Amino acid sequence: MGKWPYRLVAALLAAGMLAAGCGGKRTNDTSGASGDAAAASCETGEGRITIATGNSTGVYYALGGGLGQLISDNTTLRANAAETGASVQNIQQLVAGDYDVAFSLADTAADAATGKGPFEGKPQPIRALTRLYPNYTHVVVRADSGINSVADMRGKRISTGSPKSGTEVIAQRLLQAAGLDPEKDVQAQRLDLTKTVDGMKDGSIDGLFWSGGLPTAAMTDLTTSLGDRVKFLDVTPLLDTMKQINPVYDTAIIPAATYQLPADVPTIVVPNVLLVREDFPANNACALTKLIFDRKADLERVHPAAKDITLDTAAKTDPVQLHPGSRRALDELNAG
Repeated sequence: MGKWPYRLVAALLAAGMLAAGCGGKRTNDTSGASGDAAAASCETGEGRITIATGNSTGVYYALGGGLGQLISDNTTLRANAAETGASVQNIQQLVAGDYDVAFSLADTAADAATGKGPFEGKPQPIRALTRLYPNYTHVVVRADSGINSVADMRGKRISTGSPKSGTEVIAQRLLQAAGLDPEKDVQAQRLDLTKTVDGMKDGSIDGLFWSGGLPTAAMTDLTTSLGDRVKFLDVTPLLDTMKQINPVYDTAIIPAATYQLPADVPTIVVPNVLLVREDFPANNACALTKLIFDRKADLERVHPAAKDITLDTAAKTDPVQLHPGSRRALDELNAG
């Protein structure tokens, strides 16, 4: 089976057990260097950290498990990854102290940093370790649903993603951009990805929104199972309206080969970021940021989306500030 796959399986099993057994709560405080030593060091202290990921069939969960294993294997920290509802929940629980590191969509993180959207009037004390790969907006409908655009979702049964997820944020914004009220004009189903795919298969759901890396395993399952009974929608006509909400949105292509589709699908993308609290030890922030780039090939073996994690874009996390320890790490990596 090989050393790495075995370790990945162990990491993912640990993630599931942590989420099921103790709700993803931190098991210990993170120790690190203090004072001037912390500011200058790029070596981790002793302790345990927890990583907030996302739905078990999504990319956050896979990469979070892989990152946790990298940290445990290569530093003095011990890391566990936990399944969560993703971005909004991750940030709320990160700030509450339930997690030490959290995956998030950049638009949700921007809302948190500036006190907008779900965090209206309450800017959150978060910092970024690095920008990650982009998330692709998947808008998929049953071919027999009569839906050919987001505006056609009026009155339909639509999964808008897990409650307090980044997918839910984007889904609601896309519906509003198409002139619909997410609370009144669609039969919103706030389901995780596994239940969403099950609903598409049995016909209890007409369409779905999902924001994730390529490929997302659950989307592969859906398209393999239903074939031409589902279709992807091009939502790029809504980009200008979306950019008025947050300039981080951009366009990209879901290649046909990703899910064996008839043609490429233009869509809206948003970057992901890896977050910590502003009081996260600087030495740990520096060490973890360096680890991600020094061992990026290992993460790519966990999931191909990691190929799009690059030093060129790592520091582009505005309006979320980079953690000072991460800034030092990226400066050293770029200089080297």
